[in-house]
Amino acid sequence: MDDTLLLPTVAAVALILGLVAGWAVQSATVRRRLTREQGFFGLPAGSECVLVTHRDSTSAHWSIPRHDALALLGLAAVIENCGAHPEVAPHDTGLQGFGARTEFCVGDPTAHRRLAAHLANLLPGVAVHPGDESGAGRGTFTIGGSAYRMEPGAVEYVLLARLTAGEGGRPVFLAAGQRPVTHRAAVRHLVRNRARLARKHGVDGQFCLLLKVVNSQAYGPDVVELVADVTKSALTAAEPKGPRAAA
Repeated sequence: MDDTLLLPTVAAVALILGLVAGWAVQSATVRRRLTREQGFFGLPAGSECVLVTHRDSTSAHWSIPRHDALALLGLAAVIENCGAHPEVAPHDTGLQGFGARTEFCVGDPTAHRRLAAHLANLLPGVAVHPGDESGAGRGTFTIGGSAYRMEPGAVEYVLLARLTAGEGGRPVFLAAGQRPVTHRAAVRHLVRNRARLARKHGVDGQFCLLLKVVNSQAYGPDVVELVADVTKSALTAAEPKGPRAAA
């Protein structure tokens, strides 16, 4: 072959091989990332999951509070990316136990029956104050002896958890907050930080994070701070108060 044709031919072949290799590496990276995401959310392709929310008490018909609806939309994008199929169910509808399929439970634990049951069974170290007759103190979290009371519009708290229990091993994700805006903030934190959370806690790990939503009156769900990783305290049943029994 003429030298004038050999060099361009070699360069073209090298370019094609480089492009093919780059495409293969990128495709493998995307597949690994998707596999990790499917494992973290418990959503293999073709699987089913359920999103459980409560009804809007201000509406005469079955509807979802605005911030809760937007939180579910954020989860829907992740579910679609994993190739799974979602079902939306109200909190007071009889559902099967947990573990058979991934569950996303979003809402206020003082009004959301399913969420309250999950907290009692899976996070026995968390207490949620129902409020007194006037409603004061409603939604206050007590974890590890510390109380977290909201100041509406200024400081509000939400628990974000990934838990595994029951048969089947599929996780239950909880976004349990003091106001609907906090539920949306927790779901945003989960979606945006899913890779970091999977690295820190493991693809199959459990965690319970206490988040603080700051000045939601001005910033909505956008300003979120991690208060603490309360996994150990939340998973451990609180010791009953009162005098100890005599030895």
